[in-house]
Amino acid sequence: MRTESTILLALTVMLGIEASAYKPAGNHIMTTWGEDIDTSHVWEEYPRPIMERPEWQNLNGLWQYAIVDKNISLPAEYQGEILVPFCVESALSGVGKEVGADKALWYKRNFKVPKSWHGRDIMLNFGAVDWQAEIWINGAKVGSHTGGYSPFSLNITQALNAKSDNEVVVRVWDPTDKGYQPRGKQHSRPHQIWYTPVTGIWQTVWIEPVNKTHIDRLKITPDIDRNILTVNVDCANNNESYIAEVVVKDNGHIVATGKALTGEIITVDMPTDVKLWSPENPHLYDLEIGISAEGKTLDKVQSYAAMRKISSKADENGVVRLQLNNKDLFHYGTLDQGWWPDGLYTAPSYEAMVYDIDKTSDWGFNMIRKHVKVEPAIWYTYCDRKGILVWQDMPNGDRNILWEHRNYCNGEEPQRTPESEACYRKEWKEIMDALYNYPCIAIWVPFNEAWGQFKTSDIALWTKEYDHSRLVNSASGGNFYPCGDIVDVHNYPSPPDIHVFDATRANVLGEYGGIGLVSEGHLWVPDGSWGYVQNKSPKEVTDTYVDYAEKLDRLAGYWFAGAVYTQTTDVEIEVNGLMTYDRKVIKVDEPRIREINRRIIKKHSK
Repeated sequence: MRTESTILLALTVMLGIEASAYKPAGNHIMTTWGEDIDTSHVWEEYPRPIMERPEWQNLNGLWQYAIVDKNISLPAEYQGEILVPFCVESALSGVGKEVGADKALWYKRNFKVPKSWHGRDIMLNFGAVDWQAEIWINGAKVGSHTGGYSPFSLNITQALNAKSDNEVVVRVWDPTDKGYQPRGKQHSRPHQIWYTPVTGIWQTVWIEPVNKTHIDRLKITPDIDRNILTVNVDCANNNESYIAEVVVKDNGHIVATGKALTGEIITVDMPTDVKLWSPENPHLYDLEIGISAEGKTLDKVQSYAAMRKISSKADENGVVRLQLNNKDLFHYGTLDQGWWPDGLYTAPSYEAMVYDIDKTSDWGFNMIRKHVKVEPAIWYTYCDRKGILVWQDMPNGDRNILWEHRNYCNGEEPQRTPESEACYRKEWKEIMDALYNYPCIAIWVPFNEAWGQFKTSDIALWTKEYDHSRLVNSASGGNFYPCGDIVDVHNYPSPPDIHVFDATRANVLGEYGGIGLVSEGHLWVPDGSWGYVQNKSPKEVTDTYVDYAEKLDRLAGYWFAGAVYTQTTDVEIEVNGLMTYDRKVIKVDEPRIREINRRIIKKHSK
C-alpha cells in the first residue's frame, strides 16, 4: 500500500523538484514539539501583537546558508539548508554547527511581494539576530544592525523587483564570549552554568506593507491615579502634522477615545469604572490607533493596554513592599532562562513557548524573572494575557566571567572600554524601547551578579529616568550600591538567615533553590549533570522545596518583598529545574508546591 508520503516523493521526482534534505541535527534530547517540527509551518503567529497590521508575509522556513571566513565578502557557494528562525548551532536549524569569532554566517532566500501590496512601502522586520547583521536585497545593501536581543526593521522598497522574485541575503558575525557585546549565558566552551553559543537569526523574519507615512512606534503609559492612558505615536516620513487618534475598546465596545496632532501626547480619559490589570484579573483593553490627513486614513494598527501601576512603599512596620495598583503584592516566581534542547534560544513552536508560562502559573507563581535573555514579543503578550509579572534582565556581556573576581569594596568599579559601554547602553535602550508597552514588565534588572557590572549608580539612575513607570533592581545578587529601588540577594540553596538589608528599599531574594534531580533519559549529556542540591526522587525534591518555601514564608514577614526560585527547567548540564530540559517530566508534586506558593503570595500581599 502506497502511503501519502510515498506518493508525494514520487510526484516530486517526476516534476524534477529537489526534495529538502532537512532533518534535525545532532543527538541531544528533544521536546515533543521539536520532534514534530514541520518546515512548512514554522512560527506562523503574527510576531508583534503590541503593534499589529493585518497584512504580512512570514519569511520563516528553509533558507540557504554558508559558514565562511569572516573576511570573505560573499560566499562562493552555499552549503545547504537552514531552518529559520533557529540559530545555526541548534538541532532544529538542521545544521548544528558552531561558527565562532573567526567566521561569518550567511543566509539567502527568495521571496515574492504580493501584487496587492504594489504602490506601498515594504518593511523587512527581524525579531532578533545575534549579533551583527548586514542585509542585502537583490544585491543592494539595505541596512545593518548590532544587538542580539532587540528587533529591527528596514524599508526595502527601493531595492525590490516589481515583477519578479526578490533575493534577501543576510550576513551575521557573532564573537560570543570573545567580544564585549551582550550575550547572556552563551559561551564558546559550554560548562556548568555557561551554555552553547547562539549565532544568527533566532526570531521570526517577516515583511509587511505600509504607506509612505506610517506609524513607526508607540509608547503607551497607564496612570491609574489620574485614570488616564497616554499614547505617543511616532511616525515615519512625518514631514508635517497629522491627526493621531486612539480608540479604546472593551469587549468590542468603545469606552474611550483621544486624539492629537502627531508629535503631541494623546491623553485618553478612561471610564470611571476602569478595570485594573492584576494576576487575578489580567484585563486588557484593545486599542485602535490611526493617523489621518484631511479625513483620509494613512495608517492604522491594532494594539492593547492595561491600567496598572508598579510601585513600592513602606508598610506599617517600615518594611518596603512591592506594590501593584497601590496595594502590597508579594512577587514570587521562577528563574526562567528560556533555553530549549532542540532550539536553544528559540522554542520549537508557539505552543512550546507558552507551555512554560502556563506551567509557571499552574505551580502558583505570579512572576517570572526572565534571566539574561529577551524573549520574542509574543512571549510578553502571553504574560500580559495570563497575568504574569516579569522581572526583565539585561543580558550580561563583556567577558563577564572575569568581572566576578574584581574588588568592588573600595568603591572602584571595573570599567568598560568606550566601545563596550556604548554597546551596552545602545542595546539596553533598544530593549527597553521594544518592551516598554507590555504591562507584565514590572522591574528592570540592568546587572546580574557582577557580570559586566559597571557604573552601577549611573546605569540605575539612567534606567529609572528613562522609564519612571517601573522599578529598577540595579544589581540582582551583585555588588550593592545605594541606588535603584531594590536590594537583591542570591543565596543557595535555601533562603538566608542573615544577609544584606536596606530599610529604604525593597529587599528581595533574587535567586535561591537549585534543587537537583537527575531524570534518566531526559539529560543533555549522560553524565556530568549538577544542581546545588541533589535529591533522589520527586518526593525528596518536593519535600526540600516545601522546607525552603516555609523558611521563605517566615522571612517574608519582616524582610523579603519578593523571591525567585531557581529554576523553571533544567538547562544543558544543570538538572535543577522543576521540569526536565525536554519538558517531558515534571519533577515535583504540583499540588503541594502550588498550595504553598499561593499561600505565601496571599499571606504577604494586601
